Amino acid sequence: MYPRSLQPIIEELLAEFRVLYLTGARQSGKTTLVREIATRLNMGYITLDDQATLASAESDPHGFIRSLGSRQVVLDEFQYAPNLIPAIKEASDRLEPDEKGKFLLTGSADIFRSARTQEALPGHMARLELFPLSLSELSGQPFNIIDYLIAGDFQSRSVPFTSREQFAGMVLRGGYPEVQSKSQRARQVWFKSYMEGRLYKDFESLYAARGDYHSKLRAMMPYLAGLSGNLLKYSNIANDLELNDKLVKSYVEILELMFIVRRVPSYLKNRARRQAVRMPKIHYVDTGLASHLLGLRNEDQLLKSQYYGGLLESLVYMECCKQASWAEEDIGMFHFRDKRKHEVDFVIERSNANIIGIEVKASASVKTQDFKGLAKLADFAGKAFETGILFYTGQDVLPFKRGTQAFYALPIGLFSGEMQ
Repeated sequence: MYPRSLQPIIEELLAEFRVLYLTGARQSGKTTLVREIATRLNMGYITLDDQATLASAESDPHGFIRSLGSRQVVLDEFQYAPNLIPAIKEASDRLEPDEKGKFLLTGSADIFRSARTQEALPGHMARLELFPLSLSELSGQPFNIIDYLIAGDFQSRSVPFTSREQFAGMVLRGGYPEVQSKSQRARQVWFKSYMEGRLYKDFESLYAARGDYHSKLRAMMPYLAGLSGNLLKYSNIANDLELNDKLVKSYVEILELMFIVRRVPSYLKNRARRQAVRMPKIHYVDTGLASHLLGLRNEDQLLKSQYYGGLLESLVYMECCKQASWAEEDIGMFHFRDKRKHEVDFVIERSNANIIGIEVKASASVKTQDFKGLAKLADFAGKAFETGILFYTGQDVLPFKRGTQAFYALPIGLFSGEMQ
């Protein structure tokens, strides 16, 4: 088991809330983590992946929850039994004010995202998302890139040399725990099994599928993998795959609920308009899965492909998302594109509405011109702009200036937390 940086936060919130829902992609390590927590905290453990247990929960939800008695319990794979929510609410309502950590729920679909399910447990439940392994978890370093960026102390330092082939290897492996020690061949077998054995079945359970949805989904998933790190235009996908616009959007929404893809809204000063205007960007949550879907099997193939830049951007974006889940400060993540098509890969918005612009470059060299988009973002955001960062594949932290604005080039290797 890789030590997970989210574990102390889970244990802290169990002491504060009656119910905690830990969600995230299949095979991201949820079961391993909650079993460890259950052992540490002397909680019961029940998996709803067991057919007899699930049948009992479905036939008598309230009786099933009452049968658990007063013991704190983990209910793993909770997405299979959403009908237990009213029974859990009833049990939660009966608890004394100082009784916390009664239920630790896990699920590989974000069933509590809807307003209806959120309202079922108002004030009783905390929600956390467990991503596949981050680079700092893989290296075992207690480092958080979000805390580092917010602190803004970009002193001159360097990271160990990382070759282009090593960066490509990071993209190809992704973060699923089980693939980290597998050979190239075994990794491809695992990804294929992941797709066939779970992903398509989970999709069917979340989407009221009619007709031949399998062939549509099989065509769309590699297409979306090729878009990773780029703007998401539903009409273009629909035209290219000869599908309906609304169908494409509904499929993408389900894949997002399953933590396969992540849509990034456009950054606007007016927060109320962000979800309604301009197109989002899309990132695959795991670059290893995206590479598999694109038929990229080794480092040389990836580096020579048209997809390397987009997948490297997705790797950096998702590393920020992963490490944000245990950062000291809550942040929002956006992308920037103005009317003249000046772009910034993504924007970190702090709780005080200040922003940090992030660009990603798949090169070990940096020029002042590379900060053009960040300079446009600085002009657009005004006083809210704190700093602009360009992540690149070199070794050194380098200061730059464009006009009166200071920027920094930072090594992508910083994400592992290994510094010289």
